[in-house]
Amino acid sequence: MSSTDQVSPPLHVPISVSVPGNDTASTLPAFRKKPIVLLFMGMAGSGKTTLVQRLNLHLNANGTKSYYVNLDPAVKSVPFAANIDIRDTVNYKEVMNQYELGPNGAIMTSLNLFATRFDQVLTILEKRAPELEYVLVDTPGQIEVFTWSASGAIITEALATSFPTILIYIVDTPRTASPTTFMSNMLYACSILYKTRLPIVLTFNKIDILSHAFAQEWMGDFEKFQEGLDRQGDDMGYSSTLIRSMSLVLDEFYKTLRNVGVSAASGEGVSDFFEAVDEAAREFEREYLPDLVERKEKREGEQEEMKNREMERLMKDLKVEGGGGGGRGGGGEERGGGDRGRRGGGEGKEGSR
Repeated sequence: MSSTDQVSPPLHVPISVSVPGNDTASTLPAFRKKPIVLLFMGMAGSGKTTLVQRLNLHLNANGTKSYYVNLDPAVKSVPFAANIDIRDTVNYKEVMNQYELGPNGAIMTSLNLFATRFDQVLTILEKRAPELEYVLVDTPGQIEVFTWSASGAIITEALATSFPTILIYIVDTPRTASPTTFMSNMLYACSILYKTRLPIVLTFNKIDILSHAFAQEWMGDFEKFQEGLDRQGDDMGYSSTLIRSMSLVLDEFYKTLRNVGVSAASGEGVSDFFEAVDEAAREFEREYLPDLVERKEKREGEQEEMKNREMERLMKDLKVEGGGGGGRGGGGEERGGGDRGRRGGGEGKEGSR
């Protein structure tokens, strides 16, 4: 495992938030096929950090070189040795105190601050890329803080334009036994997939407690999910009707969704997990990367067009101002000529007298 790398300069004293725009993506290094970046996302308590630790043990046991990035500024400790840790760069408590923020606001602000230095993270990863197979990125426990924030989008896009990047959506299998919770997780996974446009591996965690076979059955057979919903009871009212409707909508979504079952506690299913990840990486290169490059070029073209329009407007304004100034100058010369004529006339009168 590589030694710990720090993103400098340290920001132990918070600075004002300055979220970069699309300039970050335009300065990224050339795309590489290795390492594969795994972005771990999921509801709070789904076992993201514990799963990263289990994968760490598996990779080390097999002699596979990997790299670990912690993006949760509020976590007290992580069970794995993070090579890059946001806590070494941003002091979460000081951010909360200085800006008078709550926990979620402080996490989001800390991510914004870290995003302004993310070019350094990319530089470090680029240097170490030849010797790495995987980069595992653990995101904050509050999923919405990373998924729907500007800094989360910047970090995700920056990684995806440099390396094959896969979304790992962690599902708490025992809690998902409820059709309502199951549908909530599926909707969240669907929204993340279409927002990021990256391959996703739906990972059912804690299968040592409850097998994920029921979830796979619900995903493969609409009628089975309806039966599960019926067993839950009819006291849900409008919610039940909505869930039935949404299950029909997501039926096509399930057919293209890659899913595996794992246990962060026992290590069961880890080999299947990495098989799914490698397959998703090939899909990324085949289908997602061309779309990503096309969107990047389109955005850069729009930015260039906007710059040209602004330049044309500026030049037009300068011409108008320059032309008006010349007219005023000419009028001054004419008035000056009239004054000289009047002064000459006065001198003639004096001579006649």
